[in-house]
Amino acid sequence: MHVETHLPLGKVDPGIRETERPVDVARVHHDAELVERLGFDGLVLTETKEDPFVVMAMAATTTERIALTTAVAIAFPRSPTVTAMTAWTLQRASHGRFRLGLGTQVKGHVERRYGVPWHPPGPWMEDYIAAVRAVWTCWQERTPLDHHGEHYDLTLMNPLFDPGPIEHPFPPIHLAAVNAHMARVAGRHADAVRPHPICTRCYIDEVLRPAVERGAADAGRDAGTIGAVASPLIVTARTDAELAERVSAVRSRIAFYASTRTYRPVFDLHGWSDIGEHLSVLSRQQRWGEMEQHVTDEMVHEIAVVAPYDTIAEAVATRYAGVCDTVEFSIPVESPDDEILLAEMVAEIRSR
Repeated sequence: MHVETHLPLGKVDPGIRETERPVDVARVHHDAELVERLGFDGLVLTETKEDPFVVMAMAATTTERIALTTAVAIAFPRSPTVTAMTAWTLQRASHGRFRLGLGTQVKGHVERRYGVPWHPPGPWMEDYIAAVRAVWTCWQERTPLDHHGEHYDLTLMNPLFDPGPIEHPFPPIHLAAVNAHMARVAGRHADAVRPHPICTRCYIDEVLRPAVERGAADAGRDAGTIGAVASPLIVTARTDAELAERVSAVRSRIAFYASTRTYRPVFDLHGWSDIGEHLSVLSRQQRWGEMEQHVTDEMVHEIAVVAPYDTIAEAVATRYAGVCDTVEFSIPVESPDDEILLAEMVAEIRSR
């Protein structure tokens, strides 16, 4: 099993405080080098407070082996030609180690944060990926740009704007998925699917994997060649007291997801629909402090991987064995002893 990690390095606590930790861009070069030295297979960054393409470019300059992934960049606010060029540049800069992870975001953010009109995301993403690859094909194979889709018509690429071929394969495209429809899109078009952190092992097995397989069949592809990357909510600590505190934090995050209809299929599968509906009411009333108490221990342990330091690596590997070929994992690194501990955990998961 491959093991990757997020920036900021050591982002383990999956509660609200995650949103309070921007990347220290002055340390990106150091942290990326450390990730490689600790034995990870890759480094990823989600588009929240920083542009993940910029950070991955910085990481490319101090690493030689690890994969560098946007996990994920928001697709629709960007022209597919802009995304194609950025990925092309990063694939050259990293000598073939860049992976383009894309996500849709939800309607409210696309419209009200990015100012882009909303369309049904499945067909939109299919057209987007095809447009990106059409631009890459134009550059790599020296053929005219000729893409015609529902959302994008791309026909102009004169020599001034054509960077030409690269000595590497096209960047693999990873697609984030919460529901079966987007997983089916991934099966048709993506190189790997990235289940949302809220997706349980059961949901991946019973909903997402079959959808990926149906999408692969639609396109005449071998579903076995489509990767799956788990990005679980990991709750771990050295002591029981610290672990209990972090369980409280993850309850808050699960409550947020349960209150949001986009993520409701996961909760419905497990019979938690009534809890989700009640949390939606509380969120609309802005009664945030009351929401956490409605998240049961069963929900926490089904969604998150909860274990102390001495067994967390085994718990993560066991949870995703046979369903995902890559897992994102980390613990905080604050001392040389932490580096040794994390390297040992990474080695244990990789051995599975």
